[in-house]
This record gives sequence, structure tokens and C-alpha cells, in this order.
Amino acid sequence: MQFISLVKFDSKRGFTLIELLVVIAIIGILSSIVLASLNTARQKSRDARRVADIKQIQLAMQLYYDASSTYPTALSELAPTYIATIPTDPVGQAAYPYDRLNSGASYHVGANLEDSANQALQSDLDSDTTNVDGADADGCNDEANRYCYDVGP
Repeated sequence: MQFISLVKFDSKRGFTLIELLVVIAIIGILSSIVLASLNTARQKSRDARRVADIKQIQLAMQLYYDASSTYPTALSELAPTYIATIPTDPVGQAAYPYDRLNSGASYHVGANLEDSANQALQSDLDSDTTNVDGADADGCNDEANRYCYDVGP
């Protein structure tokens, strides 16, 4: 008994080199677009964390002030009573800059944001989006392409 094959098999199956190169190029372009948008999202999430950290520090500072009628000489005095741990910058884990002013009657704490369009910059102490420079006593580290978000009581 013989079976008759209804499907003709061609010995030249597969993709050509040009087809493979086109597919690889398309995948490369799509992946670069996704990575570029991911980088922007990461930048915004780091800035959001910085602003949230500063707000958390502000709350702990007010609790400390209510208990002792003065602000601490260093942020480390807040932990663990008023805040579980002192937050640090998401890049490099550096401490946020802090200054105690007027013999403990005021303070200044800041963070360097990466996005100049961040809405938090419109409501901070200086309400300014200029780059951080060495001449400005803003409580921020001097870093290029960073924008100072600074707060007080």
C-alpha cells in the first residue's frame, strides 16, 4: 500500500539572510525605544522617591521639634524614635544635606532632582529651577544637570 503525499516539500526551506537582517534591525530599533522610555521612567521614579524622603524627614523633624522645642543638630538624632531609618538618595546612597539654623529654631534640608520639570520645584523654598551652583546656599550638593529641591519648617 502506498501513500500519496499531498504536500510537496521544498528542499529550500528557511529565511534568507536579508529577511533575518531586517527582523534583527526591527527588534533593535524597538528595544532602543523601550530602553529610552524606561530610562525616563526611572529618572522620574528616583525624583519621586527623593521628594517623598524629604517629606518624611520633614514630618520627623516636626515630631522632634514638638518633643524638644528645637530641631536636631544632625539627621541621625531622628532615628529610631521619630523615623525608622534616615532615608538616603537612591543614587549612591548619600545622605540628604541638612543644616540646623538659628540655634535650632529652623532648618534647611535638600535633595538634587534630575528633572527640571518636576512640580515639587515650584513649591520649595526658593521656587526656582535653576541649576545648583556653588554660590547658592541651598542645602544641595553641587552637581551638574541637577535641580535643588530644598525645604524648611
